[in-house]
Amino acid sequence: MGLEVLVAAPTRESSGASASLGAVERDGRIVVDQVDINGLEGTTTIAVRAAPAFIVRSAIHGIFGPAPDLILSGINRGQNTGHAVLHSGTVGAALTAATYGRPALAVSLSGRGDQWHWETALEHARPVLEWLLDTSDAITLNLNVPNREAERVRGRREASLARFGVVQTKVTEVGQGYVGLEYSEIDPLQEPDSDAGLLAHGWASLTALRPLSQATGIDLSDLVAP
Repeated sequence: MGLEVLVAAPTRESSGASASLGAVERDGRIVVDQVDINGLEGTTTIAVRAAPAFIVRSAIHGIFGPAPDLILSGINRGQNTGHAVLHSGTVGAALTAATYGRPALAVSLSGRGDQWHWETALEHARPVLEWLLDTSDAITLNLNVPNREAERVRGRREASLARFGVVQTKVTEVGQGYVGLEYSEIDPLQEPDSDAGLLAHGWASLTALRPLSQATGIDLSDLVAP
């Protein structure tokens, strides 16, 4: 796309990291390694022993060079849909960018398996990135793409957040020193116009997210000093 790209990524799996600012320190310093990645010759690629949101925050403060104008988080393996995006490291990094006045796009591929159709996600991410480059607003977009061949994706649609994520967790047992959990998948077809529902029907879903904002219309007068 003709952009100057900096790749800065966690050294380990960071699913569920949300907007955590956790990092590994050595002698009071964050551990950062410059690495070489095949196919990215000439691009600065940095491995950081930290959570995705911490990396975005560091980049915006100029730790790795000039501060970025736009953040792309992902492409993540596995969808990030519903209100469970609150816990997503991929989405958490994008929302962190917005709090610093940067537009951001989080991209995820839905599904499981050994074969991941990265090019399909790229095909849908490119026009969204181009649109973000033309805006001066700190907008956060969450894009989920079916993990299938590009010609089998029906298109791209705006979506609301589903009420839950991919799975729901329930406590089944509490014992001495342990807690038993049960995980059950949620039927996405119950909310056909949600991000999860559209994905299940073969659409790529696009949702605009709002970072921290003040709730309005709530009367707190009884809780504050006169």
